[in-house]
Amino acid sequence: MSLGIGWDAPLTGAPQQPQLWLAPLRGGDLSSLSALEWGWGEALPEGQRQRYWHSRAVLRQQLATVLGLGPTHVPLHSPPGRPPHLDEGLGWISLSHSGEGLLIGYSRQPIGVDLEPAGRPLDAAGLMRRFYPVAEQARLQGLAREDLRQAVLTSWVLKEAAIKWRQRSLAAELSQWSYDDSRGRLHHLGDGVQPDCRSAVHAGWRWAAVGAGCSRPNLHSLLSLR
Repeated sequence: MSLGIGWDAPLTGAPQQPQLWLAPLRGGDLSSLSALEWGWGEALPEGQRQRYWHSRAVLRQQLATVLGLGPTHVPLHSPPGRPPHLDEGLGWISLSHSGEGLLIGYSRQPIGVDLEPAGRPLDAAGLMRRFYPVAEQARLQGLAREDLRQAVLTSWVLKEAAIKWRQRSLAAELSQWSYDDSRGRLHHLGDGVQPDCRSAVHAGWRWAAVGAGCSRPNLHSLLSLR
């Protein structure tokens, strides 16, 4: 099912607009994994091992539809703890999983994605004071409790996606990003970059995507596979 935010043709060749897939974590075929992926997974603790294998299986399945290859032939390099990437010239990918949900992003240009349960409990005021720039805090002051939680969560997932887009570290970059919800604008306080971005809620998940064209990505929901 495509939600029709952007390009909505069959996924063959390399689409012009960023493509997102929101999927159940365990919806892929583990037989598509490479020998390296099996080996990398074996070295992880059991809980992490299963998440790693299942997420890479779904990633291979969806990239196969874009690249016109079988899932086992997708030239994917995706060791644990590092951003996944394709062979040069085949586009950029980003991956985020939370609980039993998985978000995959694919684009012709660098992309970052992030995913959280839309109802995730959090200390919104505490997170805002600790990590968000003063100007952003001022914009959020006065919001009611639930409105503040939603605003802080939206800003958080966009910033995580932005950090993945630039392949930087959360510790070094989180406080450098500011989000203006009223304008839908994300910007970096250090160098002033303002990437295209989008965040929304679908089927109980808050998702975010950052990178060229991500103001109108095409989101494909695979949650019916559950």
